[in-house]
Amino acid sequence: MAIDNSSNVRSPELPPPVLSGGEEVAAAPTKQRWWNKIIDVKEAKNQILFSLPMIVVNGSIYFINLVSVMFAGHLGKLELAASNLGNSWAMVSGFSFMVGLSGALETLCGQGFGAGMYRMLGIHLQTSCIISFFFSIVIAVIWWYSDMILILLRQDPEIAKEAGVFLKFLMPGLFAYGVLQNIVRFLQTQLIILPLVVCSVGSLVIHIGIAYALVHWTGLAFKGASLAASISIWIAVLMLGLYVFLSSRFNHIWDGFSLEPFRHIFTNLKLALPSAAMVCLEYWAFELLVLLAGLMKNSETSTSVVAMSVNTETIAYMISYGLSAAASTRVANELGAGNPDKAKHAMAVTLKLSIILALIVDLALFFGHNAWASLFSDSAEIISKFASMTPLLLISFVFDFFQGILSGVARGCGWQRWAMCINFATFYAIGMPIAVVLAFKYKLQGQGLWVGLICGLACQASGLFLLTLLIRWKRVEGPTQSNIEIEPQA
Repeated sequence: MAIDNSSNVRSPELPPPVLSGGEEVAAAPTKQRWWNKIIDVKEAKNQILFSLPMIVVNGSIYFINLVSVMFAGHLGKLELAASNLGNSWAMVSGFSFMVGLSGALETLCGQGFGAGMYRMLGIHLQTSCIISFFFSIVIAVIWWYSDMILILLRQDPEIAKEAGVFLKFLMPGLFAYGVLQNIVRFLQTQLIILPLVVCSVGSLVIHIGIAYALVHWTGLAFKGASLAASISIWIAVLMLGLYVFLSSRFNHIWDGFSLEPFRHIFTNLKLALPSAAMVCLEYWAFELLVLLAGLMKNSETSTSVVAMSVNTETIAYMISYGLSAAASTRVANELGAGNPDKAKHAMAVTLKLSIILALIVDLALFFGHNAWASLFSDSAEIISKFASMTPLLLISFVFDFFQGILSGVARGCGWQRWAMCINFATFYAIGMPIAVVLAFKYKLQGQGLWVGLICGLACQASGLFLLTLLIRWKRVEGPTQSNIEIEPQA
């Protein structure tokens, strides 16, 4: 039947409204309490119920690589530095790019679902997987020569050589990672969360066993750590792929493979490439700190401490990414349904929740930083150096959480180009120059690097906030607005 895209389309909610006898249950009148004046409790509750599982999903996916780094790090100081450098380079040159490419689906599938354009969701998923596969080939070539590239970037030759080995065995996982991120966005925008939780957590649990076996029970040792990550990422893809193929709930969305997705590659790229640049510019700023740390005296220690700080910041961001996903999904769904005012309201609620969540994470790291650092290394020197970085990490968490929500809003609205420009200006014209001056001219070392990063994050959050205030909120132009014949949703 033809879809009517008029503004009277009921917007999706998180979670769907409770039904009784086929009708929506009317909310009973409630006395206005003081906390309702501060935050919309109903909207906040719905977003939290969506965010918590997404925190588990994104955290589990990220921990697959991090667990491999932990297993490798306990083999020795060289292995710790090499695995951290290798994982950082993998994020810089590959994984962050794949996450960014999948951001196009947050706009296209999110708004398409809100508008009732269900059939296009499967088309967009296939298009994104085609694009991810092509770029995976290009990135794999870069990874093959990564040891030489890292040496050209003036990294310690011995550490760079071992990092190159780590990346070669991680290469098979790169092709799976792009597909995995696309499926996650495909399901996320349809509010399908439980399968994501089951598959991501299951893959992480399996990964711990695989990593232990390959590192300690075979002759692979250091190589086995990254190979285990590749295997586990493929397991996650296969589990989610089978769910999408076999579940009856996608009968009205998934028509099977066809040539139609190739016709939408250009439309997808117009959002995917700016989205990838938007994400990579931020990731690169973090990982550039690791490379700069390698230029300092006692590079093994400084590289390890800064890389551990970057990993800690990334894990904290994975927590906030659950709220970012809620903001992106809510905004995209509401814009697709023609409700920009509701989209703005959802964003405001998410920003308030992000401040609360940032304070909770700050308290956790403040009291547990030594225990956390000991998971990466047994060295008392490294644990002590990490403790000196903790106060700066606490500050950066607050700004990172705030900008993370606004970045999710940008993806939901299709503002990736604007966000890309803001990220470039704030990190590379402000944050990184300050970091270099403080670290090398004023001899503040790792602390100087992190102060510069904080400056970049603060400016980025301010820029994205101004963007949300000044730009017009509307649906993106593209296939989500076309009048398409589909089967009614089950």
